[in-house]
Amino acid sequence: MNDVLLIAVFALVGAAGAGLAGAVVLRLVRHRSVAVSLAVVAAVTVTAMLAGTLAVAQAMFLSAHDLWVVTVVVAMAALVSMATALVLGRWVVARSRALTRAARDFGEGGGFCAPAGTVTAELAALTRELASTSARLDASRRRERALEASRRELVAWISHDLRTPLAGLRAMAEALEDGMAADPGRYHRQIRTEVDRLTGMVTDLFELSRIHAGALTLSPSRMSVYDLVGDALSGADPLAREHGVRLVGEDVAAVPVEVDGKEMTRVLANLLVNAIRHTPADGTVAVAAERREGAVVVSVTDGCGGIPAEDLPRVFDTGWRGAEARTPPAGAGLGLAIVRGIVEAHAGRAEVRNVPGGCRFEVSLPTAAG
Repeated sequence: MNDVLLIAVFALVGAAGAGLAGAVVLRLVRHRSVAVSLAVVAAVTVTAMLAGTLAVAQAMFLSAHDLWVVTVVVAMAALVSMATALVLGRWVVARSRALTRAARDFGEGGGFCAPAGTVTAELAALTRELASTSARLDASRRRERALEASRRELVAWISHDLRTPLAGLRAMAEALEDGMAADPGRYHRQIRTEVDRLTGMVTDLFELSRIHAGALTLSPSRMSVYDLVGDALSGADPLAREHGVRLVGEDVAAVPVEVDGKEMTRVLANLLVNAIRHTPADGTVAVAAERREGAVVVSVTDGCGGIPAEDLPRVFDTGWRGAEARTPPAGAGLGLAIVRGIVEAHAGRAEVRNVPGGCRFEVSLPTAAG
């Protein structure tokens, strides 16, 4: 038993010396290729075995012949180990370089395409993560492009909608200044109308900027959807009469919700004004509210004839108005974007879909607890 313990001690000392030397070498080559590191690891393994064997041989006074046999065996093992380590290292390096090239293409704006061939578990995990990141980045780029297009549209519509009333205001002001206005009172009323339009546009822009900046402050309180819809219908009734449109709000359930009454009134008002302006005379705009799967769904159905299917995903985008403006003329494509922003701030969802003869805007809100 003492002999075995002594042999173990001598072998451990010899192997530890080789391992320490190998650790120093690994630290020196830590910035080199993984193939070099694998070769060093294989060399350390064989050297540790040889050092332990030599230490034991010296302590046990083996014959020169036996020591030579052991040395030859270890040398052959070292040769095979080194060759295996080099082959494995070249294989790992080749797969790593292929993955690097794929990642470089991905970083330059192209999609990530995983290199062909078998890889280690770690490289496979890295490949999956890069593919996932590429998909997220591609989606982010698409959103960014859509947002940039939306901003360009918004600037174009704002420029157009500002030029029109400003040109009218300037012409009327010059006519009044030169004494050329036959009916100054009418000019004053028209100026007031145009100023109101511009004020509404600035208010919408301010509201939308608060929504996008996350600065929209809500003051929720418990109220009935029936009361919200009733107030919105009363406010939109004069505009409906002017356009010859009937407002219907009979299918409205008295369901309680926790919302900011002022902001939700704005949402319903925007939807109603939008629906009235795009429903022909003698048409009907119907408002309904019902409880559906833990939520309250308020819908506004108009008679606009429907929205092209390719335009439906963009209806709530900032600045979008479509071929036939889906928002009030002075809104520059902001009304429905404001609707979505306010609804989402209430943890709700705004959607639109076509129905026979028109389209239906739906606002889903969480029901009040209790």
